[in-house]
Amino acid sequence: MEINIFWGIDPGQMEKRKKGSAKELRLMVVGSSGPSQFQLTNSILGREAFSKDVTCISASVKNKGELSGRPVTVVNGPNIYDKDITHPKRKMELRRSKCLCIPGPHAFLVAFDIEKISPNDMKTPWLLKKRFGSNCLKHCMVLFAYEGNLDGASLEHRVKKTEWYLRELIEKYGGRFHVFKKNWRDRSQDKELLRKIELMVASLGGGHFSSTTFQRAEESVRREEKRLGKQRAEEIERTWNEMEQQYMSEELCFHKDAYITNVRAEIQAKAELDNGWLRTSLARGLGTGLVVGAVIGALFGSIEGAGGMVLYGIIGGAVGGSAGGTAQVAIKHMENRVAPPARLNFNSIFINRFFAVPRT
Repeated sequence: MEINIFWGIDPGQMEKRKKGSAKELRLMVVGSSGPSQFQLTNSILGREAFSKDVTCISASVKNKGELSGRPVTVVNGPNIYDKDITHPKRKMELRRSKCLCIPGPHAFLVAFDIEKISPNDMKTPWLLKKRFGSNCLKHCMVLFAYEGNLDGASLEHRVKKTEWYLRELIEKYGGRFHVFKKNWRDRSQDKELLRKIELMVASLGGGHFSSTTFQRAEESVRREEKRLGKQRAEEIERTWNEMEQQYMSEELCFHKDAYITNVRAEIQAKAELDNGWLRTSLARGLGTGLVVGAVIGALFGSIEGAGGMVLYGIIGGAVGGSAGGTAQVAIKHMENRVAPPARLNFNSIFINRFFAVPRT
């Protein structure tokens, strides 16, 4: 019996369950510098997904929750102007953020601190177009973080009428903006934020943003999902057979559905974090490290003559390659940190709970 974990459940049954539930919004949160994007994510989710001390991250992260009752997926990546991230690492995390938000975000939310607007912040539209494509600005909204008990209406007036640089910034994003409190426990603005996002999405036809790189990200994730699914096919089939011996009729359908849903979620999470497109980016970073290290080593070695160029070139290449390898290990470590929570690793929990699995 061949089991495809992504189409193993009757689509008609799945659609019946989905009817009446609000469509999930995929939100790509972008930060220039500092903690604003992480404060925004906390505010959207209504929980502390990021601690208050976080001002930067080195790996892209996806969180799920609700905004005023509507399901949302929120993706964060490294800040645009984070100086502690190498160019190859930044490029790979940009790819990873796209993999985490396939097939594409419904909205880009660009976060700034309203009291700390810098000249670099004014350049973010150009950088976003460079990273996501020229049409991405149509899907963007500016989010200004503020602190204290300031009146939202007066802040909006300040943005529109008083501070010329704030007005100039939002005009670059089509005039769309919202102000939010840094205190995520304050839920008073949730409905208004959701209304503005939904209005922007509706004005663009109700669909999500897409580009060739988002399409490539989706293709790579789907290929990886199929590969991982094939690896677990025997395990899944064995578990299904055990279920058929334990349950009958509707109860059997329920447990199969729950099992496959969780296996699918686990495989999807792994594929989004590690797939062929990301591994290609890693390999290029490693190769760059080797080449750059060798060139620098040879330059220093030239002081010692031809023999020194060869010797130091070899040493430099080794150091560069080692740095690339260290980065790869660090990236895998970060993947472990941002991997799906333990509850998604449903397979072993489910089997251990309901079945006596013989040891091999």
